[in-house]
This record gives sequence, C-alpha cells and structure tokens, in this order.
Amino acid sequence: MLILGIESSCDETGVALVQTQDGQAWPQLLAQDLHTQAAMHEAFGGVVPELASRDHIRRVLPLVERVMTSSHKDLSSIDVVAFTQGPGLAGALLVGAATACALAASLGKPVMGIHHLEGHLLSPFLSDDPPQFPFVALLVSGGHTQLMLVKSVGHYELLGETIDDAAGEAFDKSAKLLGLGYPGGPALAALATLGRADAYAFPRPLLYQPNLDFSFAGLKTAVLTQCKKSGDDLVHHKADIAASTQAAIVDVLVKKSLRALEQTGMKRLVLAGGVGANRALREQLAASLSTKGAVVHYPQAEWCTDNGAMIAMAAGMRMQSGIEQARASYAFDVLPRWPLAQMCSPT
Repeated sequence: MLILGIESSCDETGVALVQTQDGQAWPQLLAQDLHTQAAMHEAFGGVVPELASRDHIRRVLPLVERVMTSSHKDLSSIDVVAFTQGPGLAGALLVGAATACALAASLGKPVMGIHHLEGHLLSPFLSDDPPQFPFVALLVSGGHTQLMLVKSVGHYELLGETIDDAAGEAFDKSAKLLGLGYPGGPALAALATLGRADAYAFPRPLLYQPNLDFSFAGLKTAVLTQCKKSGDDLVHHKADIAASTQAAIVDVLVKKSLRALEQTGMKRLVLAGGVGANRALREQLAASLSTKGAVVHYPQAEWCTDNGAMIAMAAGMRMQSGIEQARASYAFDVLPRWPLAQMCSPT
C-alpha cells in the first residue's frame, strides 16, 4: 500500500511517500521533499500566516510531482492520501487539506487526516534505530511541550504539558530579545556555544514541583530583565545570556523527562519535535539517562522539523495497527486548535 503524506501546518511544505507491506514492522519511506519558508519570514521576525498559506499553494503540487518522480511511482498507484488536519495555522492547514482531498477525489482514493503532534511522536520510526513500544515521549515542537506515555500506536497518555510558553517559544522569544535572526531557536543555540552557561542564574519554573508540567514564561521575563540591565553593553553579554537561557530550558526538559521515566517505570525515552534537534538537549539527555540505565531515541535531524514523511508514517502506522482506516468522503475541515488530549487514551 502506498501512502502520500502532505504537511502544511505552519511554514514548511512537506510531501512524502511511504509503503506498507505484509511482514514489515513499519512503513518504508520511498521518497520525500520539503520546502521551508524561513527565508521569506525572516524579514518579519516570525511567521506571517497569510504569506505562509500563499506559499503553500505555490509549493505543494510541484513537491508532489518531485516525490512521485524520485520514487518512480505514478499518481495512479497511490492508495491513500494523508494530510495534517491540525493543529496549526488555519489557512496553511486548509491548503494541505484541500490539495489532499482534491487529489484523492481525482484518483478515486481515500484520505486520512493526521494530528500534527502524532506525526512528531512517531517520527523516530523513520530513523535507522527505531524505538520499541512502550516508551515515554518528550514532544518539543513549536508551541507545544508535552510528556506522554506511549503504549502503542494510538494509545497515548498525557503525563504533563506546558501551562504557558513552550520550550520552543522560550527559545524564539529569547532570541528575539537578543536581536537574533529568524528562526530564533537555532540562532540562540549557535550563539550559546560561545557563552558561559553559568553566567546568569535564570529561573527553572516548576522544576521542583512533583508534577510533570512545564512553564517557560518566567524564564522569558528573566531574559528580558537581564537584557534591559545590560543596556548599551548588551552586545558583550549576548553569548552568555544565550548560553544561560539554553541551559535553563535544557535543565528543565532533562529533569522532567527523568522524573517521567521514574514515575512510569519506563527505561526508554523518545525525543521528538523541532527542539529535539538541539545538540545540548541531546547530549544532556543521553548523559543523564545512561546513569539511570535508560536509553533515548532521537529522530534524525531532518525529521525533527515539520515534514511530510512523519505524516505519511503516522497514517501508515495507524492503518497497520488497525485503529483507523482511510475514508472515502472528500468533505474536509481543519482543526487549528486540536487538543492533544483528544488523541490520548489511557488504555
């Protein structure tokens, strides 16, 4: 079975083709292509929703054509078209949904809407060393930071989540305060390598609370205060502020992840989402988990950002597990604020 996946939730247009076969544990990625809008949005210091939607319209069909060409498959051979139904920017989601449903209708094939975060959650199965169920997942993607117990495909339990700013937002907003470029997270991480992580004692909100929730709004405020204190001398302190900010974020993520493993009795952690590409986070997770006899799995860096492969993979895994089948109806809607809890089941 061939599944085409389309991702258009924010500022990346991604298309991929996966194949499921009897006797194959997970779907196999045949081809993928991606266009990022980072350069377009950089001038505005963040994503402009209307521009993002217009760019998705321009990019999605050429990407479909390139994926089909590189996979040496015809459009007529596609069995299912999957798309990101939410959460994300409404206009951007509508482009992917409309394209997927129109394409499926023209081919007489069914469609499947996929939760964006489930795509990230299952993205490590695209890697050369996929995890085994069950595991704890640390999802750090854009405006989302969650810890989840993953028992099997479609069986997830929310353990904790951010109550205000997410880790990605803390990176991006702190980068903006420092006058760094867009996207801010990678820019701040790069600058942090030149600074001292212990230069400033920035807060670690909720770190010593027994729950598994996160809060990064206070950290952003502390960074703002320090930037103002530095005044005209800020340029000489930027690297130290960046390093100390990253250290605070990573410290909270690592220690909350360790607590989640202890509370669930799990020995396997999966890191997924855009912040999952952060080198400091990966290194500290690996070092901390090794002392506890636990292991951590990461998707390859290319699967951390939004991409079509994770959407196609999630659709294929849901179908293989038998928990969902594609639908033949082409009426569609999108769910910009699709709560993660709606896809969770403690059973």
